[in-house]
Amino acid sequence: MLRVEEVYDTPEFSGAADVIVIGAGIVGTATAYELARRGVSVALVDKGVVGGEQSGRNWGWVRQQNRDIFELPLAMRSLRRWSELRDELQIDLGFRREGILYASADAKSIAQWDAWCRRAREVGFVSHLLSSTEINSRAPRGGPRYAGGVWSPDDGRAEPSRAAPALAEGAKRHGALLYQNCAARGLDLSAGRVSGVWTERGLIKASRVVCAGGAWSSRFCKRHNVELVAVNVVGTAMRTSVAANVVNGCFAGPGFALRRRLDGAYTLAVPGFGRIDLAPLGLKNALRYYSNYQNDIRKKLKYRLSKAWFEGPEASATWQFDEVSPFERCRVLDPKPDLEFVKVALDSVKRAIPEFSDMRVVHAWAGAIDTTPDLIPVISDVSELPGFYVATGFSGHGFGLGPAAGELVADMVTGAKPLLDISPYRLGRFTDGSSLKVPEMM
Repeated sequence: MLRVEEVYDTPEFSGAADVIVIGAGIVGTATAYELARRGVSVALVDKGVVGGEQSGRNWGWVRQQNRDIFELPLAMRSLRRWSELRDELQIDLGFRREGILYASADAKSIAQWDAWCRRAREVGFVSHLLSSTEINSRAPRGGPRYAGGVWSPDDGRAEPSRAAPALAEGAKRHGALLYQNCAARGLDLSAGRVSGVWTERGLIKASRVVCAGGAWSSRFCKRHNVELVAVNVVGTAMRTSVAANVVNGCFAGPGFALRRRLDGAYTLAVPGFGRIDLAPLGLKNALRYYSNYQNDIRKKLKYRLSKAWFEGPEASATWQFDEVSPFERCRVLDPKPDLEFVKVALDSVKRAIPEFSDMRVVHAWAGAIDTTPDLIPVISDVSELPGFYVATGFSGHGFGLGPAAGELVADMVTGAKPLLDISPYRLGRFTDGSSLKVPEMM
């Protein structure tokens, strides 16, 4: 089990709050923090522990570069919040603004980066396209010769084991209530609108509820006949042995993505590769991913039939609110890592960086990434259930986007003017006949 920093619960259980946030990952804790900071009474509940699932298992990249253009404004705002949070929270989240570098020998990738850089400038973000000479002078020496690259000096990295716990602590300081190992079983409804949440400890009354349950959000919503289109992709990552400081920030090359950690080791992964554990809700939504599947992604996915069919986040069985729910039967989703991906990543990084020839994997893990068909998150109200909001489907981008997503959700819930245009993130785009865009960037 991957370890994250421990956060202590609120001792006494309260039966009421202004807002309940379900899920204490990076988005849920950021939402609770922003609401509490505005003087709103918040209860943050999680079936397991703060940051226990994907928010504590991701790569730790905090980037604006190579975001989808619809996501870029949210990413830009989020980078500003990451820079502010250390002083606000008085806790080191491990955030360091030391740049992100991509390198490739593939002309198609370089052309895609070039087109993206030109569009990003229209939004106000500058990323630097590098020539062959420039990338080979900046990348670690001794590896393959690259045809080009792209560099963002303003992007950064942070420590997943620290970030969500720090935000939860900040929320508590502003009066938020935190209940871990306290699964939300379902919504309490009165006169057609939200009036609270049934938890395993009892009912908490509230007029507004935010579902930020990551991999489990679709199943929670399905219990209330809310269609949330998302499939979980199980990604593998690993911590290496302590190694030479030849990459100070983040670096993506052929077959690997690398982040320098505060402990002197690296977090390593294979970009775009993952596993889908087949399950009923995922198969129901499969056709919505057809355009996505047609591109190179299909070559990077494995499929497996496992117990997730019956018990996982995308199983179909229902439950009553006065009985044990699926969320209590799986406190922390801890998928097995794919050893094939571990080998690919390690072999690739050793070819690219000869100084890592003695590098070894100390610990490998996996996490479930809630992924939408267009790879754009859902940050939205739910029209058929007034008072209910969802913030999920971040498609592997939630860690970097989390702080700004929390602000945006807090704006929606309190009726404030949203800091950004929320229309690209609306839930209704999957059901209102909108033509979903084919993802340009991962």
